[in-house]
Amino acid sequence: MSLKVIFLGTGAAYPSPHRGASCVVLQNDGDSWVFDCGEGSQTQLMKSCVKPGKISKIFISHLHGDHLFGLPGLLCTISMNNARKAPVEIYGPEGLCKYIRTCLNLSRSLLEFNFTVCELKVLENQLAEDLKDWVVDHSSLSEKSHPNENPKSLIYPNSNQIWSLFENETAFVKAVSLKHRIPSFAFVIEEKPLPGKLNAQFLSDKGIPPGPLYKELKSGMKITSPSGEVICPEDVLGPPIKGRKVVIAGDSCDSKELLKIGQNCHLLVHEATLSDNMFEQALQNGHSTPSQVGQLALELGASHLVLTHFSQRYQVLSPEESTLSKNSGKDKISVKIILEDILKSVGDNLIKVELAEDFKVVDVKRQDLGQNV
Repeated sequence: MSLKVIFLGTGAAYPSPHRGASCVVLQNDGDSWVFDCGEGSQTQLMKSCVKPGKISKIFISHLHGDHLFGLPGLLCTISMNNARKAPVEIYGPEGLCKYIRTCLNLSRSLLEFNFTVCELKVLENQLAEDLKDWVVDHSSLSEKSHPNENPKSLIYPNSNQIWSLFENETAFVKAVSLKHRIPSFAFVIEEKPLPGKLNAQFLSDKGIPPGPLYKELKSGMKITSPSGEVICPEDVLGPPIKGRKVVIAGDSCDSKELLKIGQNCHLLVHEATLSDNMFEQALQNGHSTPSQVGQLALELGASHLVLTHFSQRYQVLSPEESTLSKNSGKDKISVKIILEDILKSVGDNLIKVELAEDFKVVDVKRQDLGQNV
């Protein structure tokens, strides 16, 4: 089963000529889930390999514009291309439903599909102290429902402050809070274990050829051989194959809550907005530096780390451009400084580290944890 992460936007604050605003797509056998949707994401989508009609779920980590302002346009783009008829589920913090309703209602935008908004109940400690006097009504009760809107839901955390968002036959999605200026979340997508390898030779010796009975065994059902012998799944199946785990985090200057549910992830996608030498500014704005993320990845036991959400000051520069920038005194900095910081942080540990670029595709593989992927 294929599992890919596609980066449509990897820049912070706003889209620029060299990086789009935050947007990541998780693709699983053709089904696509979007994580954050900054301004211009629909343009990036059209340039990518992602088919708009395959988008079934959208997850918004927080309500800052560089993660949200592209959402109404994305929904309309999907609709105008007649790309989808099935409903779309949209997850995010309280206030998300009000935002979507306001944008779509004011513009009288009808969609070719229905949508359901599932809001995460926000905790009191998720707002920066200096913003607590800025009172905002996140309730959508006073807003008229959109004609394409299904009844919304409000998801409360459990006693461990973990939000359970979604579960089907093959995977589940949970969220934890992150420390940022406004309520922000990280999403953990985990596959359920697959049945172990079937001992086909054993079954053949019992007179059972490949076919529907094999499927029944993998589904946990007992079968009966031609001789009348009852064969249980545990008789012929090897150990379950552990599912892959992907962590996609929103903006954060402290992601320790991920230690509850992100352990041993196959892939960690995390912001590193500013380099280590700008730690104080990063902390003030609720963002992370590479060394912080490196330490988190080591504590989680992550196999693969991809950094994203870089300040637009960091660019992919050729050696010639770097020299010209230094000589001219212009504030052009190579993104390599982020890579240097993170490599120092993780040291010789067996973890693959990469910097995201727009349209980069990462295959999430099933290698044993602790090995490079």
